[in-house]
Amino acid sequence: MLSLLHIENIAVIQTADIQFDGGFNALTGETGAGKSIVVDAIGAIIGERTSRELIRTGAKSALVNAVFTGLPPLAWFAENGCGPDEEGNLLIQREIQPDGKNVCRLNGRLITVSQLRQLGRQLLNIHGQHDGQQLLDERCHLEYLDGFGATEAQREKFQAAYDKLASLTRELAALQMDEAEKARRMDNLHYQIEELERARLQPGEEEELTDRRNLLRNAGRLMESVEGAHLALSGDEERDGAAALAAEAENALRGAARISTQAAELLEKLTELRCAADDLAEQVRDLRDGFDFEPGELDEIESRLDVLHRLKKKYGGSVEEMLDYLERCRKELDDIQFSDHRAALLEQERDTALEQARQAGEALSQVRRTRADALEKRIQRELAQLDMPKVRFQVQFRPKSGAYGMDETGMDEVQFLMSANVGEDLKPIQKIASGGELARIMLALKNVLAENDQVGTMVFDEVDTGVSGRAAQKVAEKLADVARSKQVLCVTHLPQLAAMADVHFSVEKGERDGRTYTQVERLSRTRREEELARLTSGEHITDATLHAAGELLDGAEAYKQLHKN
Repeated sequence: MLSLLHIENIAVIQTADIQFDGGFNALTGETGAGKSIVVDAIGAIIGERTSRELIRTGAKSALVNAVFTGLPPLAWFAENGCGPDEEGNLLIQREIQPDGKNVCRLNGRLITVSQLRQLGRQLLNIHGQHDGQQLLDERCHLEYLDGFGATEAQREKFQAAYDKLASLTRELAALQMDEAEKARRMDNLHYQIEELERARLQPGEEEELTDRRNLLRNAGRLMESVEGAHLALSGDEERDGAAALAAEAENALRGAARISTQAAELLEKLTELRCAADDLAEQVRDLRDGFDFEPGELDEIESRLDVLHRLKKKYGGSVEEMLDYLERCRKELDDIQFSDHRAALLEQERDTALEQARQAGEALSQVRRTRADALEKRIQRELAQLDMPKVRFQVQFRPKSGAYGMDETGMDEVQFLMSANVGEDLKPIQKIASGGELARIMLALKNVLAENDQVGTMVFDEVDTGVSGRAAQKVAEKLADVARSKQVLCVTHLPQLAAMADVHFSVEKGERDGRTYTQVERLSRTRREEELARLTSGEHITDATLHAAGELLDGAEAYKQLHKN
């Protein structure tokens, strides 16, 4: 359960510490006092989307800390290699920074917002005052039914079969073009293939041609430079080159080397120098003699590069890309030429996949219909406890429209129907339910769905909108019943709900030094009577309203004691 919530610099809350208990916790306060900010802080701590606009004006960042205790061995802990400490405490921290970045920690270890969101779904559920609007959206009804029916295994099997069917259908559609379009495409492919094949492209060709062109464009200067180097190394009839001069120096020093050790060392170096000069002279001569510049070669290279440049504009940025495009064209042409045969094979595969998808879809539908009967009974029972004993609730099934009578969700269109009054026909919920009825139906649905999960904390943010009087008392009793097995945190304006709570917090807003501040107070019995009197009669609190508030608290305590077991 959520044991402690610490809030810093979020909207009008500069700092607040709220220590929740197990069971039923209620938060009340004037509109705009900051109750929803507390819910936003709880949302932040379970990974919901936040905004830097939450940061209190003038603060560098906002911070929310939460301590959870008594948690079961959740799958997330094993998957991520971390969990509660030795004392069973799980500390979650989230810092919201002005640049929109978030720093999240779990018992001091950094985690991502995505990881926090995955964990948060297993820690608590937040049910807002707008959840009832989802009940008006028929697209959500199937999701609710699947959530109650635990249809994951059947849905996964159907999804795999449907994905295969969809893939084969797309592939088959790509082959099934009309004959005129097929002829046009084949003509275009033939032209492109012939043009590319006629070019006789070779990998690396463009780079080699570019290097050769640069060489030819600078042939004169290159020949002059190489010839000068050869003359300097090898000499000519008029003068000796470096190699001959090194050999002459070597011969001159040979006699001295027999007498002087130093001269012998120099002779060795001269010999190395003379050998190197001979080698260089030979290499330069080979380079000079290897130059082969044919007349018109440069024009041929320029023409070839121009062809490659023109083809690149049409088929790719390099020779390699054009060759790859050529292979794709050949394959596409083969596919079209043999499309009738391929299409026949795909149709057989598609028909087999369709039958498998239908079987999986029918199995999923059967499970859904069985679970729908159970859901109807459970919702009817919950609604009876919420002072709606005459309301009838039904799950209506319709075949799915569209291709093959199915989509990725299955073969069923699901809609919730209800009859609010005796003798009235069942009609879609969105057409006849009032705000108060929607709130109670949603509460019933949430309670039923919560029975199948491990989430230990349920947060209700003004889900009692549109409910009053006797119905409000029934909603309060229902939340008290839920709180016997789960921790309940409820933001409410109704005195009946606040009175039923085991722990009652008041959220109050005030001003100090020109700034707005919100504080959260855990109420004593006396303060609870005052707050309940305010909820009942506004600012005009009298002895009578205080007495009535005390009776409301006594009645709530009597109900909880009576239903304790």
